[in-house]
Amino acid sequence: MTSDEVRDGVSLTNLDQPLFDGAEATKRDLVDYLDAVAGRLIPVLRDRPLSVVRVRQGQDPFMQKNVPKYAPSWVRTVTVWAESSRRQISYALCDDRPTLLWLANQRSVEYHPALFRSGDWEHPTHLVLDIDPPPGDAFPSAVRAAHLVRQALADDGLAGAVKTSGAKGLHIFVPIDAAAPVEDVAAATRALAARAERLDPALATTAFIREDRGGKVFLDSTRAGGATVVAAYSPRVRPGVPVSFPVAWDDLDAVAPGDFTVRTAPRLLGERDPWAELMPEPQRLPADLIEEGHTIPVARVQAMHEGKRRARARRA
Repeated sequence: MTSDEVRDGVSLTNLDQPLFDGAEATKRDLVDYLDAVAGRLIPVLRDRPLSVVRVRQGQDPFMQKNVPKYAPSWVRTVTVWAESSRRQISYALCDDRPTLLWLANQRSVEYHPALFRSGDWEHPTHLVLDIDPPPGDAFPSAVRAAHLVRQALADDGLAGAVKTSGAKGLHIFVPIDAAAPVEDVAAATRALAARAERLDPALATTAFIREDRGGKVFLDSTRAGGATVVAAYSPRVRPGVPVSFPVAWDDLDAVAPGDFTVRTAPRLLGERDPWAELMPEPQRLPADLIEEGHTIPVARVQAMHEGKRRARARRA
């Protein structure tokens, strides 16, 4: 039996190789899963600059942004200036099944699309909060923190959808209209996190510096601007190959991240697309949320200055 085949004109090779250490899955399992969810995954990737995490045999996982020169000519790309590295990056646009299959054949396990669409760099389509629990078996605390965020949203007339991150936490996506520029979306994200923290400061924190979190759930408000967030339905490079999976708010207390893997997710999905079903319509960000956010320092910048201050104190 050959381990090679062709689907939709795309050559797939070495399908029976192990995917990575601890995956308990083969490259074929990855390809079959991505093909099974293509109709649900491609809509959340379409027309968005895409970074992927690849795992070559015998190598550590690595994130790839630039499309390799050997990519087929039919893989659409978009060039974006990366301020951090001071260079142009040619990102893939995963708009169709052949592109997804080609990426899968490259052993691209994780799919991290940008929060903006190609051609409109200044207007993110979603506000995103990353719910990051402390080390240990802390998913239930992440669920409780997610409900705080849901309450903070509702208090300002907003609604969002939630999914497992595929790791140990949760992601909350709030679809927004194209009215707010990236700076205002980032500010609103900071304010949302701060409001959720105020609802239960014993459970949740916005402290960016890890040692300042005191074992609390971190409400990460930094997923704005050029940041990416792993897509709904994307696998993760983790033991058992879990996937980022949409969950109804009322079902959050009854699930665990390990429930959703490349082997179990297709059966759980059936013919449904819960991410599309659960996602509210785009909303306008309230002015009060934006205004409050602009009074809150940017977490990474604040942490950098605080780190320098602590270093000076130690030297003194």
